[in-house]
Amino acid sequence: MKAMFQRAYLSRLITHNPADNLELPAAKDGTHRSISDYERLKILELAETHHAGLWIKTLLYSGLRPGETRALDWRHIDFEKQIIHVEQAMKASSKEVGAPKSEAGIRDIPIHKNLLTALKKARSSPFHPVFTQPTTGKRHTKNSMQCLWNNFKRELDISMGAQVYRNQITLSVVAPDLVPYCLRHTFCTDLQDVGVPINVARYLMGHSDISMTSRIYTHTTEKAIQDAAKKINAC
Repeated sequence: MKAMFQRAYLSRLITHNPADNLELPAAKDGTHRSISDYERLKILELAETHHAGLWIKTLLYSGLRPGETRALDWRHIDFEKQIIHVEQAMKASSKEVGAPKSEAGIRDIPIHKNLLTALKKARSSPFHPVFTQPTTGKRHTKNSMQCLWNNFKRELDISMGAQVYRNQITLSVVAPDLVPYCLRHTFCTDLQDVGVPINVARYLMGHSDISMTSRIYTHTTEKAIQDAAKKINAC
């Protein structure tokens, strides 16, 4: 929106950019926000062609933490039962794979139909990492996965209308607080929107404390309001 109005301003079609002071609401209490419907649309569009696409879809459709995706092997993907078995994660500040930091981290997550198709196309040998560095074929490090996200976010920015000059983005339009954890947060709000009980959501998210889940579940989404309206009108 900012880029669109800025172009209109530079073309002297309007006298000022009315979107200059618009900001997405910041997340509170150390949590991350859900992505907007427009962000979801553009993210999924780019995921179809970008080399980070499978990773992006996994974050959005399974709610895995980035460190859990780094530790994921193909043996953890049960294609027959359509379940992701989460049983290991990357050790803090390490390249080593270990057990999740809490028992709550060990869980089974149903595979969304949109993710299942992508996983089947990329399927490899059981003990091979699901997500690997494109240049080395090795398991991602924290830094290489951050670079993967930075590249995806740059391409997303451009696809959303960012201005580019000599291969440099001169006017960014993507939200600065858009990080991989926003996709995990969105998975949780999606669970709420489809009526998954909070105790089940806690399990799927791998939260050791249900209060962590409740911080997200207490957020009223537009869909929740619309569903409430339908129920009220049905009385």
